[in-house]
Amino acid sequence: MSDLTGHLIDGRYQLLSQMGSGGMATIYEALDTRLDRRVAVKIMHSHLAQDEQFVERFIREAKAAAALSHPNIVSVQDQGWNQSGVPAVFIVMEMVAGHTLREYLTERGSIPIADGIKFLLPVLSALGAAHKLGIVHRDVKPENILVSKEGRIKIADFGLAKGALIGSTMTAESSVILGSVSYLSPEQVSRGIADSRSDVYSAAITAFEIFTGTKPFEGDEPIQIAFMHVNSQVPRISSLVENVPQALDDLIYRATRVDPDQRPRDAQEFHSELLAISHSLNPAGPQLSLELDIPIAPMREKSKKRSEKLPPPVPISTSQETTDQVNARRKVSNRVKRNRLIAAGLTLILALTGWWVLAGPGASVKFPSVVGANVEQAKTTLVALGLQTTIVEERFDEEIPKGRVISTQPTAGDSIAPGGLVSLTVSKGAERYTVPSLRKITTEAATNLLAKTPLRIGDITEVFNSKVAKGLIISSTPKAGIQVKRDTLVDLVVSKGVETFNLVSYVGKNGEQALNELTSAGFDVTPTYIYDEVVMPGEVISQKPVAGVALPAGAGVEIFISQGSAFVFIPNVLRYTQKRAVAVLEDLGLVVAKPIKKVTKTSKVVIGINPKVDTKVKRGTMVTLTVG
Repeated sequence: MSDLTGHLIDGRYQLLSQMGSGGMATIYEALDTRLDRRVAVKIMHSHLAQDEQFVERFIREAKAAAALSHPNIVSVQDQGWNQSGVPAVFIVMEMVAGHTLREYLTERGSIPIADGIKFLLPVLSALGAAHKLGIVHRDVKPENILVSKEGRIKIADFGLAKGALIGSTMTAESSVILGSVSYLSPEQVSRGIADSRSDVYSAAITAFEIFTGTKPFEGDEPIQIAFMHVNSQVPRISSLVENVPQALDDLIYRATRVDPDQRPRDAQEFHSELLAISHSLNPAGPQLSLELDIPIAPMREKSKKRSEKLPPPVPISTSQETTDQVNARRKVSNRVKRNRLIAAGLTLILALTGWWVLAGPGASVKFPSVVGANVEQAKTTLVALGLQTTIVEERFDEEIPKGRVISTQPTAGDSIAPGGLVSLTVSKGAERYTVPSLRKITTEAATNLLAKTPLRIGDITEVFNSKVAKGLIISSTPKAGIQVKRDTLVDLVVSKGVETFNLVSYVGKNGEQALNELTSAGFDVTPTYIYDEVVMPGEVISQKPVAGVALPAGAGVEIFISQGSAFVFIPNVLRYTQKRAVAVLEDLGLVVAKPIKKVTKTSKVVIGINPKVDTKVKRGTMVTLTVG
């Protein structure tokens, strides 16, 4: 943003010099010409003033600080838009002449324990007042802690604050973390949420730096530091500094725990525990008071007005004038007549000039800024000033939302005659194009389709696919229906058709091995078991399809596995119990008929078998047992 030193903001604040600049705004030392006092004016960078979210955040800072009344919080005195001159969104704050805690730490390194506690107590008192109202600062760091020349500690920059009084905007979607990464709590990094315990963590990290002169975690990239805050415990200050009181060491260690439930619940609790430690270290010391130490001057009595002296009365002559005396008194010289004519002429010229400038064709209006407003708002504002509007151009813009004014002609601050025409350039929003559906068409057809849009074909990858025919598109990146910028490359995945495998021969191999290998290759295998007089039991006799045929994954394959010979010899089961004999015969593939029973006094065993023992029969033959 260009230097605005010398400009008069809102017809009241004369910018004297720059005091500092950040990513969002520039702070100026200024003179309040109405009250004749020095103030600090924070002006948002012009390119951010077009973004409603940044403007809301900027105004939220003013509301956050204005909602608080505490001697250790920088007070906000005014906020608004500059309507005359350079367009600007601004906040007016009290002027704190002095330095930041960051400058103290840079110059002195670490601060002794007793002095460091004196820095921390006012900060925690101010945060405690904010937490009591439900306001969370979310950006506590040495840069935002001011030390006035009188020694008063003040906390500033509630630009990231949230709470019931001012609204809340940071969400997980944002997954945008705006605070300084070295002081962010783990929950702000990992989940994008913050409460009073998050401020406790940031204040404790600041305390760690006050007492040790270093940050607990360092890294080349912010993401490295954020990762350490989430996954590592901040070390004890006693590991870097000697003679640290145990109670103070424990308190800072507890306030920097990764789990927010293990920290003090808010800054008020943190302040109370630190104050108790301070008293224990110096019992005879004075109690710290945060009250204003400047006594209020009594009201002065109004001075009585002196009585005005009236001039003495003019004596009235009682003598009568003669006719000659009256004519002589009324007679006017030629010089006086000439002067009266000249004065009358000048009066007429001045009157005509005033009419020309103020109400006639020569009158002009100071043109206000309507950049960023929607078209209806801009027209309403300009028509109220007696101006006409016309939209001369609509164009895409990546920053200004659709329907809002990008620029005007004339520009803000210029003079324009009443009834003059103002040309508006209006945003069509971000330039985006919808990726068309390219599924199941050829790459040639996709190229022709994208040629009708500002999109281009990107990388083409070919993969096997059993559902989409060879040569047709399976999918695109970005996907169909997604809104993308001009000249975006659309990558395609094209089908190579069904993947095939050459079937090898499993004849003569073990049936279980064949079954496992074919199943692992993706085939649907059906085993069929048959008798064979030649092939050993368990080996593959034949297969369908035969070896050498190219098959797609998932195709059916049938293998025929030998069960051995179809014939068997009748075993000798005489004197076996009926149950045991039946089991032996069925294991050989024979069918046992209902046994013939004979009444005997002995136990029941097999006493006869038909066919006879050692007879060669086919598996499945019926065998009859005689039991007695």
